[in-house]
This record gives sequence, C-alpha cells and structure tokens, in this order.
Amino acid sequence: MNSGIDQLTLKNRLKVARAERNMTQGKLANTVGVSRQTISSIETGQFNPTAKLALLLCIALDKKFEDLFYFE
Repeated sequence: MNSGIDQLTLKNRLKVARAERNMTQGKLANTVGVSRQTISSIETGQFNPTAKLALLLCIALDKKFEDLFYFE
C-alpha cells in the first residue's frame, strides 16, 4: 500500500527568506554554525537539513517552519 507520502519532496524558501533579510549565505551559515556550502546545498535542494538545523534557520531568519519548508 503506497500512500504517496514517500513521493513527497521537501522544498524550501530559504534563498528568498535570506534575501529579504539581506543576508549572505556566509552570514547565515555563521549564524547557525554550518558552512556556506551547507546553506547552498539546502537552497538548491541537494541536502535536507536536520530538524535542529531547520529550526535554527527559522530562528535566524525569523520565520515559522511552514514558511520556510514545504512538501511538493
């Protein structure tokens, strides 16, 4: 029984939210304690953040989880 839930892809609005706050990838990375490459990989969908990192990103960008991350 395939419910379709395993077919969902986690997407994000990280780049837009970061631009709204005039933050570079490097600045956001420093704020949450990861590399700039990690931020880039999340923005391009190559990497899904852990729950902890996702919440840190929400705090750093002053966004609710559902405003930054969604399924498609």
